[in-house]
Amino acid sequence: MDYMIIAVDFDGTLCYSNWPELGEPNIPLIEYLKSQRESGNKLILWTCRAGEALDKAVSWCREQNLEFDAINDNLPEIIEKYGNNFRKITCDYYIDDRAVLPENVSA
Repeated sequence: MDYMIIAVDFDGTLCYSNWPELGEPNIPLIEYLKSQRESGNKLILWTCRAGEALDKAVSWCREQNLEFDAINDNLPEIIEKYGNNFRKITCDYYIDDRAVLPENVSA
């Protein structure tokens, strides 16, 4: 593929929030993601939000002029390529406030 796929979480990552409320935008991250999409990379909103809470998050992102190529789902071209829609999102990078790098974990 000629592009990167970036999956990004909403609460505590794109939005400084206190679930289920919406909060202030993480402007530096939002600007970074917009520039990545403008460069041809693909964005996936990857959040535990569902139903009305997800709708509010997607609307909030649109208010920030941030659009996604998929929401809580793999990109259509990934599903077609592998013939399956895996539960784990296929991407090059996950951006999430709860992430831990493997090298930072010790026994």
